[in-house]
Amino acid sequence: MKFERKSGILLHPTSLPGTPGIGTLGEYAYKFVDWLIDADQTLWQILPLGPTGYGDSPYASFSTFAGNPLIIDLDLLVKKGWAEKKDVRPPEYIKSEGNVDFGSVVWWKMPVLKKSAEFFLTNASDEDKALYKEFCKGKASWLDNFVTFMSIKNFYDAKAAEEKPESSMWYAYWPKELARCEKEAVNQWRKTHQKELEELKVIQFFFDVQWNELKAYANENGVKLIGDIPIFVAPDSADVWANQNFFQLDENGRPSAVAGVPPDYFCADGQLWGNPLYDWAAMKASGYSWWVARIKRVLELTDVLRIDHFRGFEAYWSVPAGSATAVNGKWIKGPGMDLFRAIKRKLGDIPVIAEDLGVITEEVRALRDESGFPGMKVLQFAFSADEAREHGMTNYFLPHMFDTNECVIYTGTHDNDTLQGWLENCSSEQLVLVAQYIEGQTITLEKARSLVKSGMLRRDMIRAAIASSALYCVIPMQDITGVGNEGRMNKPATTGQNWNWRMSKKDLKKAYADNLSFLSGIYGRNC
Repeated sequence: MKFERKSGILLHPTSLPGTPGIGTLGEYAYKFVDWLIDADQTLWQILPLGPTGYGDSPYASFSTFAGNPLIIDLDLLVKKGWAEKKDVRPPEYIKSEGNVDFGSVVWWKMPVLKKSAEFFLTNASDEDKALYKEFCKGKASWLDNFVTFMSIKNFYDAKAAEEKPESSMWYAYWPKELARCEKEAVNQWRKTHQKELEELKVIQFFFDVQWNELKAYANENGVKLIGDIPIFVAPDSADVWANQNFFQLDENGRPSAVAGVPPDYFCADGQLWGNPLYDWAAMKASGYSWWVARIKRVLELTDVLRIDHFRGFEAYWSVPAGSATAVNGKWIKGPGMDLFRAIKRKLGDIPVIAEDLGVITEEVRALRDESGFPGMKVLQFAFSADEAREHGMTNYFLPHMFDTNECVIYTGTHDNDTLQGWLENCSSEQLVLVAQYIEGQTITLEKARSLVKSGMLRRDMIRAAIASSALYCVIPMQDITGVGNEGRMNKPATTGQNWNWRMSKKDLKKAYADNLSFLSGIYGRNC
């Protein structure tokens, strides 16, 4: 797919303001699209949309196909007549401002959604019920497995809370025949839990309707949505449970090796992700059917797709199961272009951004180039003081060093500190380097610190990104508002305080939109 010169904003729906507990697909999602339009921004990038599991990470979802029920807007359900207003009022401890407290939101909102699903099944119009049945039929290939997995999980999680098994993973404490996804046992479960399965399907229907209406509104107003999928899926997911033959598992469903990355910029011990690795030979024998279905689903929900950890298709870091860190892993060859040729045969030319960060070799670059997918440039990675002393300003993340304009530039990603937070924590030498490059003049440390404090250096870095030759430019919303490191979305290799940032209603400022509109106009990104 040919990429055109555009710019936009990175903001996950959970970070939208104005709704109880968490951002939703309701009023402020539409207001955000309106703000993008006023700002002449034609891209809205999000993180993965699946229901989040342990650690609240959108990159560790219970399903790579399903939608996150927590971002369903309850007021829109009432407006459609699919829920009663008295049932969706939040308790006092659920606030509409401030960061997301996922535990509280789940505790409150999931029972509300269940009650709304019950109401829908009893009271929805014949026309709406027909739409629901059509949804169930069209999504059956993943929906049936997802709701069955969640139903079994909900039941045995409740037992596990009392019995405290050695592991909270399905393969450790479910009955063996259910853990192995044996057909007879699964069919029996479905027969005896029909009501719960139906309610879980309705909740997914709610998500699908709301997301598709929001996407249509964005597209009709010239805004494209950039979706995101991690290369790997969570071990505690319907994807692994229902497709065990496609993963490197033992006979009990336990991973024999897990994913991660070696020591890098973010973590000296590497990152031990713990995702089960694919059995690529089995994937290939199926014509990569699971991957084709996965890509197809995400492109139903979004217009462009960013694939996280693209380098893992060339070679992936395999860590023995049970390891404490990722240090003792090894590189193993991935499927390479064979996978993407198979996808192209089934889906045609697909609009993909390749996240080509991390340990990038000539083989990875060759795979990226042969695939035709644009890679990523991250401005925060451009300023290494050690490298500058040794080689000069030749880092290929610097705008004047881009090897091609077929790329996407970011000031930072969800894994980086915010731009303001990063600048405030740069070493003295690095800060002067950044300031002199961005401002184009000799600058003292005192002056550089003044530029950081005023926000001017951050704003000028955004201008440099928009002015660059990269075809796409995407700026995290935190960098537009100037929030410090308290607005960081994720710190890799940590858990507990990630993914919970929310913007404020007042952040949708006309001044921000006017400035972005001006920059997009003068640098040719609002065509």
